[in-house]
Amino acid sequence: MADRKSENNGLSGQPHIPIPAFDPPKKKPRRNKFALACASLASLASILLGYDVGVMSGAVIYIKRDLKISDVEVEVLVGILGLYSLIGSFAAGRTSDWIGRRYTIVLAAGIFFTGALLMGFATNYAFLMAGRFVAGVGVGYALMVAPVYTAEVSPASSRGFLTSFPEVFINAGILLGYVSSYAFSKLPIHLGWRFMLGIGAIPSLVLAVVVLALPESPRWLVMQGRLGDAKKVLDKTSDSKEEAQLRLADIKEAAGIPENCTGDVVQVPKRSHGEDVWRELLLHPTPSVRHILIAAVGIHFFQQSSAIAAVVLYTPRIFEKAGITNDTDKLLATMAVGFVKTLFILVATFLLDRIGRRPLLLSSVGGMILSSMALGVGLTIIDDSHDQKVPWAAALCITTVLSYVAFFSIGMGPITWVYSSEIFPLRLRAQGCSIGVAANTVTSGVISMTFISLYKAITIGGTFFLFTATSIVGWVFFYTLLPETQGKTLEEMEILFGTFFKWRSTAEKLKHNEEVDGNGNGNGNGKGQIQMGTNVQT
Repeated sequence: MADRKSENNGLSGQPHIPIPAFDPPKKKPRRNKFALACASLASLASILLGYDVGVMSGAVIYIKRDLKISDVEVEVLVGILGLYSLIGSFAAGRTSDWIGRRYTIVLAAGIFFTGALLMGFATNYAFLMAGRFVAGVGVGYALMVAPVYTAEVSPASSRGFLTSFPEVFINAGILLGYVSSYAFSKLPIHLGWRFMLGIGAIPSLVLAVVVLALPESPRWLVMQGRLGDAKKVLDKTSDSKEEAQLRLADIKEAAGIPENCTGDVVQVPKRSHGEDVWRELLLHPTPSVRHILIAAVGIHFFQQSSAIAAVVLYTPRIFEKAGITNDTDKLLATMAVGFVKTLFILVATFLLDRIGRRPLLLSSVGGMILSSMALGVGLTIIDDSHDQKVPWAAALCITTVLSYVAFFSIGMGPITWVYSSEIFPLRLRAQGCSIGVAANTVTSGVISMTFISLYKAITIGGTFFLFTATSIVGWVFFYTLLPETQGKTLEEMEILFGTFFKWRSTAEKLKHNEEVDGNGNGNGNGKGQIQMGTNVQT
């Protein structure tokens, strides 16, 4: 016993070396409820786009009959929203830097409210297009600012979960639009579509009121020199006091505020107000910024060129081609699409921070490729049947539309917004995100405005084969150029970008330095070492 005791005493002087296998596992921080509430309320802005998209797919059936418009006019009416929203998207970047993220959301709601009323009271096609224009500008504002605000209030541990909320609410809005189309379809034809469109003023009014309860984005507050206010928001939206301090330090560094400036209100260098942002983004980008911009524009382009705009906006027409001719049945089947889309986006929110962006994105796009290819096969067989019913092909079309939106919603849908809003550095974030949204809305608008003409030219089956080919190109783009961003702080994103096709080696160096620092052998300059390595490679 004595020998054993002395043996233990001899060991007691040695430093304790932790053994990972026997150390208690670190508990994952619980989701921050205040950040969750902020993300939820801000993301309500995305309902505006979702509702407009969903309701128009059903309303246009009755608008065409009531106003006696052609297929080309239908295409323009349905698809022009994306092009109109460009105005709002580009204006929102500067507006949100000027008046703040919160009041920009209120402005978006007010503009959409006006547009919804104009569409609801439209007496002819020109009047309807004017309302469409106003609503489109409001949608552009909402599309840009909601993901930015959500990313800026979210702690790193749940940023993927919270930043996917705008896409969740877009899908909820689409489902509401589908339900509204079905609910008002029983009214007289001249009243039904007007109620469908005009009722959209209600969610925008609710949004404008509830958003006033939100705090301002901590990053915007720092850009205004209001460090005291930013610290209060960060304390509430971070998982710990230590994380709040680290986030504040990162934001101050990105905004060009010296570390020793700790007052509640400080002077901010002019550069952080965004005067040279467009020049840095477009004319003289660093390799890192160029890579980020290509990734953001690319993921937005491929999201919309994958056929989702056509599937969501023209669901009743696709089902009609598949053999469903009754209006009520078409709208019910369309509601099923909205339900599946919303269900799977909810599943995706819980997977983003557990599985990571890349695995979900690549598997999602792979499923979309298979679904759109099978849909093209089914529609081609029905087209070639010369009006003879082919029940199995019709069932294949309906099943593949549902599987397509399910695969889209579980990865491609939410990750586009999460990824593009988290990779831009603070000084470029608002304008950078607006460029991504512009690519998204232009692509969506072009596809929506040409889908009917395209399928008349190359058949509807051929159109979906074309979309399949685009999705394959997108999968290759994502695999080669988009690094994993899960768990990285927003201000660290530049480290991962800049080496383009060689980003994997940069990620390995980053991981190695984190392991070295974690073992206590690092000197705290891991970021600098990686950044130097990045610059050498580029």
